[in-house]
Amino acid sequence: MNLIAKRPGFIPAKAACAALGVSTDCLYPRAQRVRTRVVERKDQPRRLKPQERQDALDLMHSERFCDASPRQIVASLASEGRVLASASTLYRLLRSLGETRERRAQRPAQRHAVPRLEASAPNAVWTWDISKLATFVTGVYLSLYVILDLYSRYVVGWMVSVKENAGLAKILFAKTLKHHGVAAAQLIVHQDRGAPMTAHTFRELLTTLGVEASYSRPRVSNDNPHSESHFKTLKYASNYPGRFASADAAREWLAGFFDAYHQRPHHGLEMYTPKQAFQGTSAEVWERRQDALNQHFQAHPERYPNGRPRAKKLPASVTINPLDSQPPITAQTLLKTTNSFTTQPPPVENPNPAIVHLNSG
Repeated sequence: MNLIAKRPGFIPAKAACAALGVSTDCLYPRAQRVRTRVVERKDQPRRLKPQERQDALDLMHSERFCDASPRQIVASLASEGRVLASASTLYRLLRSLGETRERRAQRPAQRHAVPRLEASAPNAVWTWDISKLATFVTGVYLSLYVILDLYSRYVVGWMVSVKENAGLAKILFAKTLKHHGVAAAQLIVHQDRGAPMTAHTFRELLTTLGVEASYSRPRVSNDNPHSESHFKTLKYASNYPGRFASADAAREWLAGFFDAYHQRPHHGLEMYTPKQAFQGTSAEVWERRQDALNQHFQAHPERYPNGRPRAKKLPASVTINPLDSQPPITAQTLLKTTNSFTTQPPPVENPNPAIVHLNSG
């Protein structure tokens, strides 16, 4: 109340209450409550008598019905020509004793740490996932394994198989790690919690090779965004066939796609290609871009009102779930900020809009 009373004059009381998370009712004195007359509750004539109540409880606690639901008890007694009480009455009796809760062993809530990864060089963090490729046979799919280098988005290894299991993943990773010469304790492999990723044999392989494993949180789809985005890029390609006649046909198309993907400028890499980022040639490309901009600036300085242009460099690092460096916004911060409660009118929309393969670095 004191904080709301001392607010600046330009801040409405309703907006201040919303920022503090309190109701506007605290601004007004409460009216004296009118005492209502206490009405004694009469006994319900249809209510079970004390002896009937005890008989029902004893029956539900008996060895015969201790694991049966009230509905099952009512049905069993009715089949024997006996009526004790309705199912709702039996539930009400059990509820009064606190005996309607789950009795079976329940798994406690699991807490998983948020994966926070940062890659500042190739072969520091790999992300991988498995996607299904449709065939011309209904219900039959191929499994596409793709290992992506987080820093460069370069596909370091991939495989197409008719099955999905941890054994194939082990073969793919063993060959890919050997091909790229990744040293022990150098690499972190990030993945979701699918069956091949969480299999003991696959985790043992990573441990044996000195690779640290990182996992997404359960039911959190954006903990592995780069692999998911890569699969969308693949399946939304203009020449994506949609269905494949065989695994060999899928391998043939994917080989051409990955070669073209490595040569294509990537938006997340400041328009450098994955191959340039993975091979470390982005600095040379930046120099050529900067020279071209300098020459164009000298020829047409009037086209650059903000001064000499600068070519963008490759991002220094790529992160998954980066920490937010901004301090949390509190109610006191909002009250001290000028125009913090100023509302903006919503924009008016236009009602008529215009119409196993390894890749060497």
